[in-house]
Amino acid sequence: MDAYEKLREILDVSPTGAPASNAFDEILRILFTPQEAALAGYMTLFPRPVETIALEAGIPLKEAMERLEVMADKAIIFAREKGGRMLYGLLPTIPGLFEFPLMRGATTPELKHLGRLWDEYHREALGASFSGNPTPLTRVIPVHQSIDAATQVHTYEEVARFIDAVDYIALAQCACRVSVGACDKPIEMCLVFDSPGRFLVERAYAREISRKEAIAVLDRAREEGLVHTSTNSADKPALICNCCTCCCTILTCKTQLGLPHAFASSGFVAQISAEDCTGCGICAYDRCPMGAIVISDNTAVLTHEKCIGCGLCVSVCPGESITLTRRADPPEVPPTTRDLGVKVLGEKGRLEGFLKQMKP
Repeated sequence: MDAYEKLREILDVSPTGAPASNAFDEILRILFTPQEAALAGYMTLFPRPVETIALEAGIPLKEAMERLEVMADKAIIFAREKGGRMLYGLLPTIPGLFEFPLMRGATTPELKHLGRLWDEYHREALGASFSGNPTPLTRVIPVHQSIDAATQVHTYEEVARFIDAVDYIALAQCACRVSVGACDKPIEMCLVFDSPGRFLVERAYAREISRKEAIAVLDRAREEGLVHTSTNSADKPALICNCCTCCCTILTCKTQLGLPHAFASSGFVAQISAEDCTGCGICAYDRCPMGAIVISDNTAVLTHEKCIGCGLCVSVCPGESITLTRRADPPEVPPTTRDLGVKVLGEKGRLEGFLKQMKP
């Protein structure tokens, strides 16, 4: 079997998947040399010691280490040290193989071409593979200024508390806006936490920031009308993306590709007081990312089914006529990332293949 096809098949068992496509085949050939693809074919989505990978690939340890380090420096595989040993693992397509190499920006013609290929792949096959069936991998988190202080919220529902839950914070460029470039929204807006964040900083694809700086990123995202999204689980987050509707993989799955289970809405929905509404139109024309609000007879009118509960409308309403309230039937949030993965893999028919990779 072709080394690149073997690699694609390994990646395809992840919750995100890696469906066959001419665009993805070209992506893999840009990212991996033939020798690297061949070595990657002996890796899994779970980081393993370099000694194990070298033994299975049948190459000298020094040669394996050199190739793995080159791939890690290109951010096309993941690497970390544990107990004095280096562990290396493949990256899923999202988040990982798509985002990480572009987090320095499209600094070369090859990277710009790579970004165009990812956008093509997203529209052709990856978006549908990434979308839930029906459980989404990601969900919307409301901006923290939009939730009333008296409202009872869970830790995983308030984005500012995410920052307190993690040990390490990295800030990187948004690969979606780098690759698509359809708007002028700020680019350095992706927050990556703990082990993946450390990896990106160590390999110079992101920079470490403080908790105060991370809160400032969230505030800027709100001001720019970007939607907070994160992993659809209630445990510690791996990242917070700040998404636009014209470039970003998560939102465009619904806004452009029409995939109904692209992401989960927050546990809240907007409510508009017609008596207090001034009909200024800021919520409808400048803020709502889903077109859920229209102005009718000088009053804002909300289509509840379209509202994703991001809270962007609440944060700018001059008449304070919009609030976020609990949904009558909020989306179920899996307790951990592991629970989320098992559920999604089962729904997509990939669980058996994924479990095979876990075997020693």
